[in-house]
Amino acid sequence: MIFTATNVAGVWIVDPEKLSDERGLFYRTFCHDEFAAHGLNPAVVQGNVSFNTHRGTLRGLHSQRPPWEEAKLVRCSRGAIYDVALDLRPNSPSYLKHAAATLTAENGRMLFVPEGVYHGFLTLEDNSEVHYQMSQYYHPDSSVGVRWDDPAFGIQWPEPVCMISERDKSFPDFAPLSAGARE
Repeated sequence: MIFTATNVAGVWIVDPEKLSDERGLFYRTFCHDEFAAHGLNPAVVQGNVSFNTHRGTLRGLHSQRPPWEEAKLVRCSRGAIYDVALDLRPNSPSYLKHAAATLTAENGRMLFVPEGVYHGFLTLEDNSEVHYQMSQYYHPDSSVGVRWDDPAFGIQWPEPVCMISERDKSFPDFAPLSAGARE
């Protein structure tokens, strides 16, 4: 695997090293030792799938409050997404910055999102499927979010948002001192 650091502390783009022959191809999507060697949390306690019927579906931006903070390894196994990691860790050198990558079934690219960083994505194709490997169990009472289009973040989504949950579009404007307390 090829690990590329982004402008957000702890967020990495992970590209597969594809081996191909007359049978097709093979590549790894996870290696505990390689993740640990890059200082990334290699724990996996839960796997999730998000299937999205329509292009333009936005999910996010979400995180979990301590002690339930979670690292995520995100991969698109069908279709394509624009994946975003937003740093709202007050003591981080990349506070208020975001990193983004286009993840597709074809490129096999993944995004590693560390604990405390908010995550969301926009589908770029119909019938996009997203796989998450999580370092922590989902804890609904600790779930928090911020608005995907808040001008405080300056995220330039590549396409219009056509579908979004009521919860995701109703988050209030970001307030730096209270962001961790939002639900």
